Amino acid sequence: MAGLLVMANAGMDKDARIFVAGARGLVGSAIVRALKKQGYKNVLAPFRKDLDLSDRAAVDSWYAREKPEYVFVAAAKVGGIMANNTYPASFLYDNLIIQNNVIDGAYKAGVKKLEFLGSSCIYPKHAPQPMKEEHLLTGPLEPTNQPYAIAKIAGIEMVNSYRRQYGMSGISLMPTNLYGPGDNYDLQNSHVLPALIRKFHEAKEAGAANVTVWGTGSPKREFLHADDLAEAAIYLMNTYDDSEIVNVGVGEDVSIKELAEIVKKVVGFQGELVFDTSKPDGTPRKLLDVSRLSKLGWKAKISLEEGIRSTYETYKETLKG
Repeated sequence: MAGLLVMANAGMDKDARIFVAGARGLVGSAIVRALKKQGYKNVLAPFRKDLDLSDRAAVDSWYAREKPEYVFVAAAKVGGIMANNTYPASFLYDNLIIQNNVIDGAYKAGVKKLEFLGSSCIYPKHAPQPMKEEHLLTGPLEPTNQPYAIAKIAGIEMVNSYRRQYGMSGISLMPTNLYGPGDNYDLQNSHVLPALIRKFHEAKEAGAANVTVWGTGSPKREFLHADDLAEAAIYLMNTYDDSEIVNVGVGEDVSIKELAEIVKKVVGFQGELVFDTSKPDGTPRKLLDVSRLSKLGWKAKISLEEGIRSTYETYKETLKG
């Protein structure tokens, strides 16, 4: 494919001013950790109280004052099936306004390069598996997270439109399901993996006889540790500059039942698994084709069980306050 191995003119200098939008979330905090670990000295990671990304005037003022050279757009309103079903308008509006402000603001501030973080939910519900980048917009979306997916698709198109119309250097990455330190463990709006970690931990502490998991357990999902995503995000910011989106995943998936069994083992829960088949399964399978990423020279390093173990340890630390 033309442009697949296009290289950026130059990578980020260690003294470059780098803005991580959404730096307190799962993805943003991982990118901040990775940048600092790699020796980047000027990482701009404002708290929400210091910069409300939904306030365009505040965003423009912040860009003018801080003058970032590179921008990682990791800010987003995210959640699982229940949250997406309950707050569809919020997922659409909030994500659109945040990314519009950050992307357009970056262009007008003259940043050198921007990287937009999307989501694997942009692909059709019944896309061929594994899902290739060219499957985007080839079929209907999964209804349970359609508003969020449409916002993310708009973000991809916005980056590419600004490339075409204004010559802005911008790339878009599509991560698979993520987990790791800083995840959301609220059972009402979290994703499946952190929800399982909390459920199994609380069941173990309470001496419960079983743990109930939503759905049939048959859907298959791919999971990437946030620290791996962060490494990929920095690598591609430094080496890739093309309009083609890039999937970021591990290239392997597990069923929700298999995932629950791993979490059960890691937590040390001795009871039974019960599946509530009255609850929705969501998309039957979501596995990313990561061949483009592999050709660009990057591969995930953290195994699922290893990642869940470290995430569980971090979760227990948060409980200590």
